[in-house]
Amino acid sequence: MKVLKGAEVSAKIKEEILGQMAGMDGQAPKLAIVRVGERPDDLSYERGAIKKLTGFGLRVQSYAYPADISDREFKEAFDAVNRDPDVSGILLLRPLPEQICEKEIEERIDPAKDLDGISPVNIARVFAGDASGFAPCTAEAVIEILRANEIPIEGKRVTIIGRSMVVGRPLSMLFVRENATVTICHTRTRDLPATCRQAEILVVAAGRAKLVNADHVGQGAIVVDVGIHVDASGKLCGDVDFDSIGERASMATPVPGGVGAVTTAVLAKHLVRAAMKGRVSAD
Repeated sequence: MKVLKGAEVSAKIKEEILGQMAGMDGQAPKLAIVRVGERPDDLSYERGAIKKLTGFGLRVQSYAYPADISDREFKEAFDAVNRDPDVSGILLLRPLPEQICEKEIEERIDPAKDLDGISPVNIARVFAGDASGFAPCTAEAVIEILRANEIPIEGKRVTIIGRSMVVGRPLSMLFVRENATVTICHTRTRDLPATCRQAEILVVAAGRAKLVNADHVGQGAIVVDVGIHVDASGKLCGDVDFDSIGERASMATPVPGGVGAVTTAVLAKHLVRAAMKGRVSAD
């Protein structure tokens, strides 16, 4: 089984980004990371994003607010970031605390700066097959991994386990755009293993540690694991029992070192794309 390492895909995206930035005048594009509170997973993702984007030569600024900030105060602060002409793109770390109306923030974000595809405008574009919209970075990272490894998508039978608006549903639309035949499953799908075995490309984004094993994988299938968890022994693992699928899968992404490494590279790609569009509009 070939291991599809995210670092190799990220390096290809970096090369693409550096080529685009070589033709840009002025300061490097700036990402605003907006965080409320100090949830450990938010802090971890923020550190990873800062490291990746600064390594690509991009600017990043964190805008951190206390966990007990009021809805009104946060909206005022968020609007200021949203309007800042120096900010080319925004990454809002979610979920937000319960006192803040997250839906209203999603509606307020400038679609042109919405790098993770949370605004209704970008969601509608993705579902309409309009490539001008920003898809969620994790969903797009799956496509980038397949492309970078020259894995054909057109005409393939693709099964996605997971129906969230973060990965499963938007990813299904990205696959449809690539002319794949897509099945969406979830943890309540009847006889899930039998359905998954029909897939030539199996993407697992169920949010359940080691849900998928060799019984779910058809011979020669390509498996992309979007999940990330900490197991009983304190080690990182995914939604796939990676060690069990080696004799059935032809290729698979590891956890860690797979989709996650590419997600932040896609964020950087979206930032440069947003900046280039913004500068064309300004001209």
